[in-house]
Amino acid sequence: MAESEFDIIQHYFSGRQPGRADVVAGIGDDAALLRVAPGSELVVCMDTLVAGVHFPESTAAAAIGHKALAVNLSDLAAMGAEPAWATLALTLPASDPDWLRAFADAFFTLADSHGVQLVGGDTTCGPLAVTVQAHGFVPAGQALRRRGARPGDRVYVTGTLGDAGLALHEGVSVPPGLQARLDFPQPRIAAGLALRGQASAAIDISDGLLADLGHLLEYDGLGATLQVDAVPRSADFLAGLQPLGAAGEALFYELPLAAGDDYELCFTVPEDRCHAVQRRLAEIACAGTLVGVIDEVPGIRCHRSTGEPYHPSSSGYRHFNEAG
Repeated sequence: MAESEFDIIQHYFSGRQPGRADVVAGIGDDAALLRVAPGSELVVCMDTLVAGVHFPESTAAAAIGHKALAVNLSDLAAMGAEPAWATLALTLPASDPDWLRAFADAFFTLADSHGVQLVGGDTTCGPLAVTVQAHGFVPAGQALRRRGARPGDRVYVTGTLGDAGLALHEGVSVPPGLQARLDFPQPRIAAGLALRGQASAAIDISDGLLADLGHLLEYDGLGATLQVDAVPRSADFLAGLQPLGAAGEALFYELPLAAGDDYELCFTVPEDRCHAVQRRLAEIACAGTLVGVIDEVPGIRCHRSTGEPYHPSSSGYRHFNEAG
């Protein structure tokens, strides 16, 4: 007999974690009762993953469980917040015990690694979709924001870009490292904490560097010049391009700039703070790469290392544009 929504909550999501001291009441009541420490501001974000839109229908349950939480933790990282709590709304076409077990195990593995307690949610029957709301803390007045960049600030990114986009690209023999980057992105929580008081603005890269940097620039009516050859690319990414010939040469630029799904951070830093930022990132073994500079003139201008302008074929993912 199929499990009810209450059975699913009890068997797979209740009692899985030690309780946080700031959770007065979590799963089991009509709503969570939570305590925010004095001097802290609460940071709240929410993302929905829909089958066939945010992940292929064939994606393993473990990858969905991990990613559903990871994309929210990435938003907290971009705000410089320390994760605390999460809620989960899970819509399922059927109550498959093996799927639920793999999903929950991966979700809680990531949650436990960042001190996140699941404090509530909802379970319904319908087309597969997962919504997570994450909550975190930041000392009052210290949150990183999309606004705040100034002309002359340097533009940096963490990690490498393009890996997840290449994993999704048709006709590619996907190295395991690229598939892991797509299915199990690692939120840059430590980097976000390290950037407090140093970065002038920050955003996570979910829809592509061009699109997300564009969101950051919109707030202050600014622009940027990017050196597209400086954008960091992984060894697995370069290896995956090699068999593609001329098509691979085009993807070398297109995917790191516009593919998204890598969940790295893009942030701006005043020139006099660049060394301090690089030092802080080195202390947590996180690569930070200088890729451009903020300009007064709106728009993003891309150049190759030769100085030749580069004109991207895409500016990144937009949901309702992509849906037609």
